[in-house]
Amino acid sequence: MTAPPGPASDRLRDNPDFRSLFTAAVAAKLGTYLSYIAVPLLAIEVLGATAGEVGALAALATAAALLLGLPAGAWIDRADKRRLMVAADLARAALLLSVPVAWWFDMLTVWQLYAVVFLAGVGTTAFDIAQQSVLPAIVDRSHLTGANARLVALDSALGIGGNGAAGFLVSLVGAPVAILADAAGYLWSAMFVARIRTAPAPAAPRRPLLGEIGEGLGHVLRHPALRPLVLAGALNNCSIQMFLTMLPLVWIGAGLPAYGLGLHLAAGAVGILAGATAARRLRSRLGAGRALWTLGAAAAPAALCLPLVGPGWGAWASGAAWAFTGSVIGMANVIGVSLRQQLTPDPLLGRMNAVFRFLLMGAVALGATAAAVIGELASPQAAMWCGAVGMALQWTILFASRSRIV
Repeated sequence: MTAPPGPASDRLRDNPDFRSLFTAAVAAKLGTYLSYIAVPLLAIEVLGATAGEVGALAALATAAALLLGLPAGAWIDRADKRRLMVAADLARAALLLSVPVAWWFDMLTVWQLYAVVFLAGVGTTAFDIAQQSVLPAIVDRSHLTGANARLVALDSALGIGGNGAAGFLVSLVGAPVAILADAAGYLWSAMFVARIRTAPAPAAPRRPLLGEIGEGLGHVLRHPALRPLVLAGALNNCSIQMFLTMLPLVWIGAGLPAYGLGLHLAAGAVGILAGATAARRLRSRLGAGRALWTLGAAAAPAALCLPLVGPGWGAWASGAAWAFTGSVIGMANVIGVSLRQQLTPDPLLGRMNAVFRFLLMGAVALGATAAAVIGELASPQAAMWCGAVGMALQWTILFASRSRIV
């Protein structure tokens, strides 16, 4: 019996498929950052959108991950993942191209923007799940930590400069033209995804869709290592969102300058980039399980400094704490994603990634809701403290399960 072919090269620098995937990710992420800034500005400047309409656009951007996340995993496991990624890119490009075309003919409405944002979110959900599922086929599993480190570092680097660059482009050429550049980014991504030669074969459907969704949920929730990973990640996401949702209110309420808020958030992105770079070395020294709970414990004191936002030293202390917390998030993301890919058989990768995405995005929505309720009933500062306590405690879930996480 002949062994199945492996990746073209285990070394990432010599792996043409990984280079194509990475280049596609650059283009797709840049497109995402452009639309994140350009679409709301277009709605405000051209259509005179209200605060409620802008809020609806933001909600629809993430709604696809919650509504379609679980069935998407089962569909993706049955599909040709490379072709699915190309189709998602082409669909997003066509959707975004429709916006400047409608603007040019004076036919643009906020309802079209709602549809474009939601359907583009469907494409993003499919693309991201497929990307995480195709990675173990093009990179040897022993090199997944390094590959994920580069992808997380890319996301962080774009997070530092992407929003600023998007804002500059919108100011320079206007939102409709910036959205054209967004569509071009997705076309560029599709071109490089199409160059990938190695991709996992689609899994043959073995049972009805609901049964396959249940198999994916069961794999994650019954697995002795994946279950604590997703529970700790959900608690952390919920807690971080509570902090971030109330941060602008507390920041402006303290009389701090608006530009300082941007620097505060950028400090976290810089930390994530630094953490992603160091993740592989940390895992090789400590192992995945020990590294994850040790990182969480080390970040607990910093998390409790996050709500100290205020004039003078308070803003600096919170910013430094957010930078350190970001570095821990970067390391934990790389180690955690690599571990769950290594622990999941190829036929279940799509469903596993979809379950994680669904639960982690659901935790973000829950955190925003909890912050709003606590902020209304108590105070925004109280909501931030609740989030900080959650971040400080999430590592205990991993510590309690440390013997089951390799």
